[in-house]
Amino acid sequence: MKTNIIIFGGDGDLSLKKIFPALFKRIVDKQISELCRITVVSKSEYTTDTFSDVLELNLKKYVSDITTEQFLLIKQMVIYLQVDLLKNEEYKLIRNSFEETEFEQTLFYFSTPSSIFGEISEYLYKNEIITDTSKVILEKPLGHDLDSFEELNKNIRTYFKESQIYRIDHYLGKETVQNLMVLRFANHLFELAWNGQNIENIQITVAESIGVESRKEFYDKYGALKDMVQNHLLQLLCLVAMEPPSKINSDNVRNEKLKVLKALRPFNEKTVVKNTIKGQYTRGEINGLPVSSYQEDIERYDSPIETFVAIRTYVDNWRWAGVPFYLRTGKRMESRYSEIVINFKKVPHNLFPNGKKIENNKLIIRLQPEERIELVQMVKIPGPGGYRYKPTSLELDYGGSFDKEFPDAYERLLMDVIKGNQTLFMREDELRASWIWINSVTQNWEKSEMELELYKAGTQGPGDEVLLPGHTWHESN
Repeated sequence: MKTNIIIFGGDGDLSLKKIFPALFKRIVDKQISELCRITVVSKSEYTTDTFSDVLELNLKKYVSDITTEQFLLIKQMVIYLQVDLLKNEEYKLIRNSFEETEFEQTLFYFSTPSSIFGEISEYLYKNEIITDTSKVILEKPLGHDLDSFEELNKNIRTYFKESQIYRIDHYLGKETVQNLMVLRFANHLFELAWNGQNIENIQITVAESIGVESRKEFYDKYGALKDMVQNHLLQLLCLVAMEPPSKINSDNVRNEKLKVLKALRPFNEKTVVKNTIKGQYTRGEINGLPVSSYQEDIERYDSPIETFVAIRTYVDNWRWAGVPFYLRTGKRMESRYSEIVINFKKVPHNLFPNGKKIENNKLIIRLQPEERIELVQMVKIPGPGGYRYKPTSLELDYGGSFDKEFPDAYERLLMDVIKGNQTLFMREDELRASWIWINSVTQNWEKSEMELELYKAGTQGPGDEVLLPGHTWHESN
């Protein structure tokens, strides 16, 4: 499809690290036609030629084995427009840039602070650039609480229909997350056991070893809860807990995810203290090297912002009644990994004579840094001496099991936008429901005057014994 891709803020980090590498790979694989155009819009003082030099430098940094011939494929598609995004009259430059060229659709990518999404939408409309075939991709954060989300959403929805809006969460584009749907709904064995009768608890961890780095100002406004839990972790929870949709399409899948969000048990002033932990990293070591504290990193020594959050929550419906869902995310943790762990219940009786503890079966879905799925089960240790047993993993290593290189999450999601598939993008009612639940945390943190717990950089965070009575976090190797 002949598409005009317009990237606002296209000279920024996100664009150069993620968006352009994804577009480049799809162009090389001939999934994006050479007849498409990529227009970079920013107020930086580039020309098309000088931006092309920057683009080549960054593609060689973030994409391996790029040849001159391959770079020319994307270079001839890219133009740069210097535009002040907050000046309505300058949007005529955008309109004039493709007025004499017919495109089947125009894709707007808002790779800018969300605070100006409304203005960009308004000026596109006033300059008659938005058409019925236009689509818009929105990067998070979409608000910092329910009220700000509603205001932002209202501003965008004034100019775009819901069917034109693609709210991106790159976690949903990961191959292993997609495989979660197949794992559940194409395997009778798992779907039969996927309920509170067979599952003891579910753990979702997104751990980062890095600090806040260049995101100091942003992070000290949002914190771990709003930066990670409100979108990434809740979306993973939805895919784990949702009912089977009648068909795999955008409305059916998102309807089921919405039901999960609405069934999440909200917090009050008492339950938020018992079921949540917020922490902030202090000085410590990562890979044997000393690292500074959060307050030193942001150069603000009275910051109340959490860099770690752990939550015990429940999905109050028939399937999951009584099953705790544990969510955990943090900066400066021991290592970088993201995973979902399904902990099945223990066998009701140990009939083996040595009486050694029988471990729970676990299904471990690893999202990063490598993508793999493990099923942990008990097996007999070979040799004489009776029934000696231990937990052993059956492992599907995606990288080692398939010859083809996996597309990056952004590659998949950008192609879905071009094709008009909204299944992996958040609908406005999903975001509204997630903000309502997040508000029940933040408002009751404030009411209860809940304090930060400090943890050393390079550790796994505070308070496990309080949050997980009778349970322990699965810690990956």
